[in-house]
Amino acid sequence: MAVYSINKGVNKPAEFKGLQSQYLFLFAGGLLGTFVVFIVMYLTGINQWACIFTGLILAFVVVWLTFSLNRKFGRYGLMKLQARHNFPRRIINRRSIPRLFKTNRKEAV
Repeated sequence: MAVYSINKGVNKPAEFKGLQSQYLFLFAGGLLGTFVVFIVMYLTGINQWACIFTGLILAFVVVWLTFSLNRKFGRYGLMKLQARHNFPRRIINRRSIPRLFKTNRKEAV
């Protein structure tokens, strides 16, 4: 008789070394951006050690910032933060006060 294993990770978020879902994209994009900056600096003729030092510093900043955001905001925190910034502070109504209380005859029927 065959024995089948059950996948226990169904409907769980992607996680790698403690980084959850959207932070993985920030982490990978940041390290890719650091690599591109390193390559551009090297190809423009900047000193090799300056390129290496700058690349290491940028990579360290990306790693530190990503893990600190993950720790601070959690799984859905960045989406909540972005939604909070997109939410309007005030709702403005520029109609006159008598017009606010009038009803349209077409809608009333």
